[in-house]
Amino acid sequence: QVYVVFSEELQCWCRALVESVWRQGDDCQLRCFLVDYAKYCSVASENIRVLAGAFAKVPYRAKKCRLHCTKPLTLRIDYCENTAKIGPAKRWDSAAIQHFRKLLE
Repeated sequence: QVYVVFSEELQCWCRALVESVWRQGDDCQLRCFLVDYAKYCSVASENIRVLAGAFAKVPYRAKKCRLHCTKPLTLRIDYCENTAKIGPAKRWDSAAIQHFRKLLE
């Protein structure tokens, strides 16, 4: 379900999908994907609202997607053997993400 959340970074209300919820002290925090900005953000529980009916029908400007058959890689350095090899990784590292974004621009 899509909600409306207030993004502190963008200083506006945005449509969002809630990814996860966790408790931080007495408050709840929500990890959200902003469907019109393709960004993830953390939002306090008091900054979430139910989306009005007409706005729920407007198509998203961004979609979560994955590259087909593309797996993350990382550079593994062995200081003992003085070698470096590229191997599989569980997640994309920040340098690879930044390089990919520059390619898209």
